[in-house]
Amino acid sequence: MTAKRPSSEPSVALALGGGGARGLSHIVVLEAFDELGIKPAAIAGTSIGAIVGAAYAAGIPAKNLRRHVLDRFRDPTRVLSQLLEARVGKITDLFVKGLANPVLVDAEKVLDLFWPKDVPDFFEDLEIPFIAIATDYYARCETAIDSGPLVSAVAASMAVPGLVRPVTIDGRFLIDGGVVNPLPFDRLANRAQYVVAVDVAGGPAGDTSVRPEPFEAMLGATQIMQGAIVAEKLAVRGPDLLIRPDVERYRVLDFLKTKAILHAAEPCREEVKRGLAALFEKPVTVARRKKT
Repeated sequence: MTAKRPSSEPSVALALGGGGARGLSHIVVLEAFDELGIKPAAIAGTSIGAIVGAAYAAGIPAKNLRRHVLDRFRDPTRVLSQLLEARVGKITDLFVKGLANPVLVDAEKVLDLFWPKDVPDFFEDLEIPFIAIATDYYARCETAIDSGPLVSAVAASMAVPGLVRPVTIDGRFLIDGGVVNPLPFDRLANRAQYVVAVDVAGGPAGDTSVRPEPFEAMLGATQIMQGAIVAEKLAVRGPDLLIRPDVERYRVLDFLKTKAILHAAEPCREEVKRGLAALFEKPVTVARRKKT
């Protein structure tokens, strides 16, 4: 199916939400954009949405991103080994530092291990304007980063409490952007005529008759919180097109199920094309969004 655009070619901005491994489904949405020949005017991403969004903003085609993640996550032994390389804690930390986490990882090292080599070091070298959403821990507020070192900003956006060490930028300690803005479509106001948002937050998955383990409950609670934030935002005002891939059955850390997640998200390809076709048939109203 082809989305027919009027000669004025209305612009589209894209918001990619947080949700752990479920966010690999963003790649299918990006493939639809590539197949339509639509280049987003801007991209905003939170957590996994920032990881995928920044790589795409660098000019890496979605099909290459698919090939890259399938290669990176096909070997469980290699993935574990690489994550151990990124670890900043030690088992002895449990005894010496009390509640310190011995499995905490350095997000910048994780990005070095799992990002395509073509991703540049700075925002200014991206092909598409990009915004990474993080949370200022002590100021207790959202931080949108769109300039300077790219790795640090995306690392901050994905710094899930308890899993990833907070990132320091300009003297501020930053953590996962999903704490305050799991689906940052509001950051794209006035960046384009239409805004498309991809929500992968979902909720806890698994056997509802089984009591969740403490670690799983911690991650599940985060997802419940993110879902509540997104619901409140949508109740006030939503994007022009909201896409929700059918990947809720997968858990936050199911990266070894990359192939299955991409397959489950496949119906989104046509959903995106149909949605954009419907948008492009509407009269375009410029500057209809208020700046936040």
